[in-house]
Amino acid sequence: MALRPAHVNIKAIDAGAVGEFWARALGWTAYPGSEGVTTYVGPAGGLVWPDPLVLGVDVVPVPEAKTPVKNRMHLDLATTSPEHQAELVRRLLDLGADTTDVGQRDVPWTVLADPEGNEFCVLEPREVYRDTGPIAAVVVDCVEPREMARFWGGAVDWTLHTVTDDFATLRSAKGTGPYLEFLRTPEKKVAPDRVHLDLLPYPADDRTAEVARLRTLGATDLDLGQGDVPWTCLIDPDGHEFCVL
Repeated sequence: MALRPAHVNIKAIDAGAVGEFWARALGWTAYPGSEGVTTYVGPAGGLVWPDPLVLGVDVVPVPEAKTPVKNRMHLDLATTSPEHQAELVRRLLDLGADTTDVGQRDVPWTVLADPEGNEFCVLEPREVYRDTGPIAAVVVDCVEPREMARFWGGAVDWTLHTVTDDFATLRSAKGTGPYLEFLRTPEKKVAPDRVHLDLLPYPADDRTAEVARLRTLGATDLDLGQGDVPWTCLIDPDGHEFCVL
């Protein structure tokens, strides 16, 4: 048994506007939810969920604005050349992104924030991300990358690529889509995640059994006041929220 990442979940006051920003940023399409509330962002050509090749973005409405605290999960966007990186940054700023300072100093990538302040990076060209599509990686700040590799390597059906004291990476066993990366940071989590992963069982698997398995791996239950919903909210060993749909 194992779960598959279904999409990256981003909270926003105006889910439609933020969804449209990310659709245009990634060159994808924004698909409004059945009730016109959430906005799913995925490749053009018609809604496919869960997408078998890429990791989509699901923007959900919340009443609270983002706090000044930096998100502990963010997206890294891939580029193919210095010219592409510069052009993408210009285009994103025109779409409503802002430059932001998270203490990065002199680095070859550009740190931006979407229209509601969610940080993301536009990377310089890197060979490792040549075939990921527009999202190079989903990056998670954590205290112990080895522990996160253990938990997430057991939680999802992705392949572990790198595990060190400072950095760990996973990617779909199909060799498509972005990497999931865990980056060692000294700061501990102090605010609820504005960005998180939603996981999905395979059709033949039982969600209740999968949730029980995650608890044995070290996940704990999370009560956000969600009430009676068809998904389960959990926390990983580093305190990051995620949901099993």
